[in-house]
Amino acid sequence: MLKRFACALSLGLLAAAGPISCAAHSASAPQPPQAPASAPAPAQVPASAPAAAAPAPAATAVQAVLPERLSDREFWQLSTDLSEPNGSFRSDNLLSNEVWLQYVIPDLLNVAKPGRVYMGVGPEQNFTYIAAVKPAMVFITDVRRGNLDLHLMYKALFEMSADRADFVSRLFSRPRPEGLTTNSTVRELFQAYASVPYDEKLFETNFTAIINHLRKTHGFSLDAEDETGIRFVYTYFGQYGPDLTYWMSGGFGGRGGGGFRNSPTYADLMVATDGAGAYRSYLASEENYNVLKALHTKNLFVPVVGNFAGPKALRAVGSWIKAHHGMVVAFYLSNVEQYLNQDGIWMDFCKNASALPVDDSSQFIRSFRGGGPGFGGGASLNQGLFPMVTDLKLCQ
Repeated sequence: MLKRFACALSLGLLAAAGPISCAAHSASAPQPPQAPASAPAPAQVPASAPAAAAPAPAATAVQAVLPERLSDREFWQLSTDLSEPNGSFRSDNLLSNEVWLQYVIPDLLNVAKPGRVYMGVGPEQNFTYIAAVKPAMVFITDVRRGNLDLHLMYKALFEMSADRADFVSRLFSRPRPEGLTTNSTVRELFQAYASVPYDEKLFETNFTAIINHLRKTHGFSLDAEDETGIRFVYTYFGQYGPDLTYWMSGGFGGRGGGGFRNSPTYADLMVATDGAGAYRSYLASEENYNVLKALHTKNLFVPVVGNFAGPKALRAVGSWIKAHHGMVVAFYLSNVEQYLNQDGIWMDFCKNASALPVDDSSQFIRSFRGGGPGFGGGASLNQGLFPMVTDLKLCQ
């Protein structure tokens, strides 16, 4: 599927900018370390001469590396410093509408290197890619502050929930059914919650706990708009539960429009596979879930507000990663480039992305339409992998 769609996108989406390579991805072979030059033999000191005082050791600069954890203050300051002013988009993007998002994961794992930085845009589809590549750190950059509020909600829920069943209970404001364990399959998990009704009292209890966790436990300076934004998001998760879809909060930026266009539900996305029958969603296993929980607990999942073609956010993220000697493993773009092309600002994005530290194994994950049947009669998006080094030559 990847080969079928990769060239189609190169010829269509970015035709104005020039061709994109559709070559197979291969990781560059690691180079062996250079042997140090031999040091000269020390001068001989006569036996009668007094021993010379040892010189003071020279100060050694400490090289910044990706942190193992950020303090609450560092996390909030980093998110704030990297961000641009709030922007807007045509929809609220409470969850993905990408049915086949897992199909690229096997190929991605063939080139992905551990201990690197994952970048992305949008909501929970990032979690599934993150669970696969297991990065050392995450930056999610989205033009809307509403997406930052969504990820703050998720941050609190991941940290407060011991396992997947607790997490789903809190996410959808539904009491945990009996019988679920850490060994339950993802299908068993969502089948169990399918018949559990929304609990408004549980919603209010959970919402208060979310805000208190962010404000009091972490000490984040949430303003009134952030609290309103988190409540807006959380309300839809509670009202629709696992049946929530991309359009239910209203399309084209509408608040509460109640759109019901064909698209997968949250449950559909979680029980989907990679096309070869493997369940790879972030809730497919406790192992996947715990990758996200650990990143959030260590404050290493950083949401950022910014336009891909804007003057600050992507360049600032790239500068920070470089300063800490990190490398990008993958950058999930969704279909943002479609809109950048429509606005005539794709080249600005390309130049911004050129500030990111990448190598031959770093991959763009793009979403684009066409080439497959729709979901339930509607349309969906396909994904493809593209070497970042090759694509970014277009703007250098």
